[in-house]
Amino acid sequence: MEASLKILFIVPYAPTLIRVRPYQLIRSLAQQGHDLTLATLWTSEEERAALSQIAEHCGQVIMHRLSHWRVIGNMARSVCTPKPLQAAYAWQPELGQSIRSLLRERAFDVVHLEHLRGARYGLDAKATLAEQQRQTPVVWDSVDCITHLFQQAVEQSRSRKGRLMTQLDLGRTRRYEGWLVRQFDRVLVTSSTEKQALADLGQADAANTNLDKANVEAGHDRRLAVVANGVDLQYFTPQPGLQGEADLVFTGKMSYHANVTAALSLVQEIMPLVWAQRPDATVWIVGKEPPAEIRSLASRKGNQERVVVTGTVPDIRPFLHHATIAVAPILYGAGIQNKLLEAMASGTPVIASPQAMAGLPAQSSDSALVADGPAGFAAAIVRLLGDKAARIALGARGRCYVEEHHAWPNVVTQLAEIYQDAIAERERQAYACCL
Repeated sequence: MEASLKILFIVPYAPTLIRVRPYQLIRSLAQQGHDLTLATLWTSEEERAALSQIAEHCGQVIMHRLSHWRVIGNMARSVCTPKPLQAAYAWQPELGQSIRSLLRERAFDVVHLEHLRGARYGLDAKATLAEQQRQTPVVWDSVDCITHLFQQAVEQSRSRKGRLMTQLDLGRTRRYEGWLVRQFDRVLVTSSTEKQALADLGQADAANTNLDKANVEAGHDRRLAVVANGVDLQYFTPQPGLQGEADLVFTGKMSYHANVTAALSLVQEIMPLVWAQRPDATVWIVGKEPPAEIRSLASRKGNQERVVVTGTVPDIRPFLHHATIAVAPILYGAGIQNKLLEAMASGTPVIASPQAMAGLPAQSSDSALVADGPAGFAAAIVRLLGDKAARIALGARGRCYVEEHHAWPNVVTQLAEIYQDAIAERERQAYACCL
């Protein structure tokens, strides 16, 4: 193993099992022997309490409250500026000051920050490191290209709130991400699609500022890297024999506009075609914060529940284990859909739209049944409900796929190599300046 690294890990929201990427990156980095200091925010007492789980893996945790009124003020102040709402959303001056103090008092090997919401903390960290004349690289985990997501949402979202917000912020987000992609030593995304989207934005911004195209392209080739999402293969495991006869599950944070759109399409367009042939089918919509338009989908026919909307659940695994099929009729999105990885790891057969599968590499093509359009998706559901052997085989292939390609220890080994590469590049640059 490479030498242990001292990592300052900045996340603009509490890393929990809901926000699985930062939670598992921190956990796995610590398990591989790295020394982590976490700087983060919490918005509720529930989140504050949950931070105790991740604190076990960190040498130090610095956390500040991000109040509802702070968020409103941040966004109100951002409206008349060039910065998009996402970039302003999570700014907390006390956390910014804590990060600056840390960087002045201690030496870190690398600074890692997550999401567009965390970008300002990264820019602030860069300025502080320059002030201290330190060559510490700053790595920005963009996760997804928000511009790419917003472009799709403007065209396809069925959430009124989601469509309005993305229309308002698309132009500013496009310009800001295009500039931001050149500001950090490394920029991480979850899929090759997101990588290309950010590279395109960076080149467009460079053209607008008359930068040399060849140098910009070379910089993107060096800076941009794909670090896929993983799945906890010990937490999500197959449980044969628990599956229902015709239970379909759709999971995710239900306040997210892409999930709202997918749930509406599932119940209003796909399921009437399924119920015409399988009236015994039940849809389970499982996830926190379902808005009124999702809650209104809950329905019964006679004594049978047809659509169940659960809201927040303490553990998603029983729903995946009970499901006959996990469905992901995503019409638009960005990056890797964790709902797919979790269902596959649980051995649950998956039917997904091409858009849901877009973030996964080509090797994933045999791990889920891909279906497009309401009629095609409904036909796939009916066909798979009627073929138990095919369901078992598909669930097994999904499990094999995530074991090979999405184990968190392997993801983190790749991430540590990116850190080391950025550190070595900084050292070369410092040596060249001394010649």
